[in-house]
Amino acid sequence: MESNWQELVNYVQAHACNWIKNPSDNSANDASKGWGIHLEDPPPYNQLLGPVFSRGEPNGLIRHKGRDLCSWGDICRPDMTFSVTKTYLAILTGLAFDKKLIKNLDARIEEAITEHSLQVDGFSDNHNKQITWRQMLQFTSEWQGTCFGIPDQVDHHRTVGLQKPTESADAAQTPTKGTSRKLQTPGSHWEYNDIRINQFALVLMHLFGESLPDVFDREIMHPLGIDKRTRLSPDDHQPLSANQWQWYGYHNSWQEIDKRSMQSVPGGGHWGGGMVISAEHQAAVAELLINKGLTDKHDGKQLLSDEWIKLMQTPCDIAPFYGLFTWLNSDHCVSRAAPESAFFAMGIGGQLVLHDPDNELIAVLRWTDANYTTDIIELIYRIFSSENDHS
Repeated sequence: MESNWQELVNYVQAHACNWIKNPSDNSANDASKGWGIHLEDPPPYNQLLGPVFSRGEPNGLIRHKGRDLCSWGDICRPDMTFSVTKTYLAILTGLAFDKKLIKNLDARIEEAITEHSLQVDGFSDNHNKQITWRQMLQFTSEWQGTCFGIPDQVDHHRTVGLQKPTESADAAQTPTKGTSRKLQTPGSHWEYNDIRINQFALVLMHLFGESLPDVFDREIMHPLGIDKRTRLSPDDHQPLSANQWQWYGYHNSWQEIDKRSMQSVPGGGHWGGGMVISAEHQAAVAELLINKGLTDKHDGKQLLSDEWIKLMQTPCDIAPFYGLFTWLNSDHCVSRAAPESAFFAMGIGGQLVLHDPDNELIAVLRWTDANYTTDIIELIYRIFSSENDHS
C-alpha cells in the first residue's frame, strides 16, 4: 500500500463507529447505547423481528478500474449492512423492470396486483390505490397500513441523512418520531420509512413469485462469481463464514405463493434481518453498477440494463438528494470533492458504498463514525487526485 493511502487507513481506523460490538449487550431501556434503530421506536414496536449479529471492526476498500488501491480490516467478514440493503432492492426492481414485470414506473401498483392476480394486500383502499412504483421507490408514496405487525406511523416524522426537517403545522416544535401526522397525497411528501420499503419488498416478491434472495442469487450474485450464499433453516442464525452472504427476513414474514412457503425480506436492519455481506462482495456489486450493468465493461454479460441504472440516479422532484432507493450527490450535497454524478448506498453504523462512474472509483466503508463520513470522502478524493496527478 502506498503511503498516501495509509493516511486514509489511519484516519478511518481512528474514527470508528462507537456502537457496542455485541447487540445482546444492549440495555433494555437505554437507546443511547446505539445498537439498532429499533431502540428509537415507540413501544411495542421497539423489538427485533429478525436476527442480529455482532459487528466487526472498521473495514473497507478503495477500488479504481477493478484494482484495489487500498483496504483495511477484514473485508471478507460478512456484516449487517442495514440500509445499504436498499441498493439490492433497487437492483431487484430493475430486474423486474427489465423483464417487463414492471412496464411503467408511473403506473399504479394496484394495477399490477390486479393484472398478475397477486395475493397481496395493502393497495386496495382509496388512498393506497393511487400509489405508483416510482413513488414507493422515491419514498414519496405516503403508503398507510401495517406490514408484519409494524404500522407506517412508527416512521412518521423521521429525519435521516440529507433530509431537511419539514415544518409541521401540528406543533411549534419538531414532532417526536412515531407520532401520527396527517398523510399527504401520494407523491407530494418525502419520508424515509422502513415500513413502506418492507411493504414494497413484499409486493416485489409476489411479483417475481419467488423469494428475493433466490432471484438476487441467480440473476446477480452467481453471474458475478459470488456463490457462497448460505442455505440456512429459518431458525439458524449462526454467524456466517468468510465471504458468505445471506439476506434475512423476519420470523413473521413468511408467505405462501403458489403453495410454496417463502420469506419476505426487509430493506434494512431496522428490526433485525436484512443483508449480511462482506465489503469485498459489496464492491463487486458496486462495480456492476458503475460498469452499466455489465459483468465486465468491455465484453461482459449484461445483468442489469444501463437504462435502469440511470433511472436509479434520477433525482426525485421534491427531494433531489434521492433517486430510486439511492442517495445522490445533487449540487454536491454529500461531498464537494465527489462529482455530482456520484451516488451512494448508506446505512446506520457508518455503512457507505460510494459509486463514481466518471472516475471508475468505488469506496466501501464499514463501521465508521458517520459524523466523519464527509471528511473521509474528501480525503479519498484528495489522495486519489494526488495519485493521478503523479501517474
